[in-house]
Amino acid sequence: MSADGTHVNVCAILLCAGRGERLGGPVPKALAPLAGRPLFTWSLESLERCDAVDGIVLVGPVRTLRELLAASGCSTKKLVAVTEGGEQRQHSVGRGLHVLPEACTHVAVHDSARALVTPEVITRAVSEALEHGAAIAAVPQADTLKQGTLGLITGTVPREGLWAAQTPQVFRRDWLERAHRDATELATDDAALVEWLGHPVRLSLGDTLNFKITTPADMELAEAVLAYRAATSTPGGAA
Repeated sequence: MSADGTHVNVCAILLCAGRGERLGGPVPKALAPLAGRPLFTWSLESLERCDAVDGIVLVGPVRTLRELLAASGCSTKKLVAVTEGGEQRQHSVGRGLHVLPEACTHVAVHDSARALVTPEVITRAVSEALEHGAAIAAVPQADTLKQGTLGLITGTVPREGLWAAQTPQVFRRDWLERAHRDATELATDDAALVEWLGHPVRLSLGDTLNFKITTPADMELAEAVLAYRAATSTPGGAA
């Protein structure tokens, strides 16, 4: 139920279409092996385990995703559609929106490159969006930020009030669909599109481990985190 008592249905769009050129592997990042199985299946598993999510749409190379899913043995109970990705991230989200079930009222967009996302992070973002209409997972900026050019510092940016945006980013379906329909330029994330419509977007506490896997070093760190979680988890439960 939403804050006003109306029934809601939350569907997640899991983006698996990025090329991941900085990772340097022979396959797209979402399909690269991570701890013994395709990278995208880790966030898929968290979405499957999250009670706040009712359905999942995969966006990426359809035939390959289906083949890898079948081989991985991961649960697909919530999977409602698989569709091809677009040239840009924004286009991929748009394609995911086109295949959402009619009953879906809220949409959670998640990048599969954030493979370490937990059901708890997803639940918090969904809860905020159900109450306020839009919310994104984010973490307060901890590092001092510098402006620079040609290798020289040109200024220091105060970090107070700065947050690093993550995914999932969760929105009322009608807001997100209109934001994509009315977009006149590419945005770095869906929150920016919704902000351009004038809707406020809430900040939901994310997790520093919900980082975006971009480089081989990120992949090594993710492997280590997953190994630690596996070693410290209780049978049938979370760590």
